[in-house]
Amino acid sequence: MRAILLAAGLGTRLRPLTDTTPKCLVPINGKPLLDIWCESLLSAGVTRLLINLHYKSELVQQHISKSKFAKSVETIFEPQLLGTAGTLVSNKKFFDDQDGILLHADNYCEADIKQLISAHTNRPSICDLTMLAFRTQTPHTCGILEVDEQNILKQMYEKSHDDHGNLANAAFYILSKKLIAELGNETDFSNEVIPKYFGKALVVETSETFIDIGTPETYALAQQVAKIR
Repeated sequence: MRAILLAAGLGTRLRPLTDTTPKCLVPINGKPLLDIWCESLLSAGVTRLLINLHYKSELVQQHISKSKFAKSVETIFEPQLLGTAGTLVSNKKFFDDQDGILLHADNYCEADIKQLISAHTNRPSICDLTMLAFRTQTPHTCGILEVDEQNILKQMYEKSHDDHGNLANAAFYILSKKLIAELGNETDFSNEVIPKYFGKALVVETSETFIDIGTPETYALAQQVAKIR
């Protein structure tokens, strides 16, 4: 299985840290976030990674070229950001007509990726998408998922201030090759792709640590709770 890592964000909310360091390379207890993702994915059996670049791309490229993951990683530079689905649409052939992973690489995640891949492999036949989810203390900042008794996605409420629970989208997706083939000209995965799979997406909840490294506060929290030392 192959994976696309979305790592091109500007990280504006993390300034001044991201004035000099691209968001995907900010360290968690001394280890760059991107390295944590590469290790987790490759150790779970993922064979090849594609990372999109934009902001301070040369720094990310230099880091990857010197890393132990270099032979397993491809990069693609986006002069203009294509969007969370746009990168996927533009690189459909990377998956080589197989199921594949799409994830936001600016999150810190301790979920068992091998277990998630297994859940996808054994998913209900109606499902073409498997989504990782976590419990959040700030539902209004997340996409909140409503699932049925079989953990099939019924609805998603994006950054709503209404009470829809606290089961949040972790922006880690495993896509069937059928879903990948059906992609057209979408640019936003949450708003344009996920709604097409209400009733056809399996939601897998993790009880492990999951943090959106989006603000100085959540970045500080990750340093405190991360198992990486």
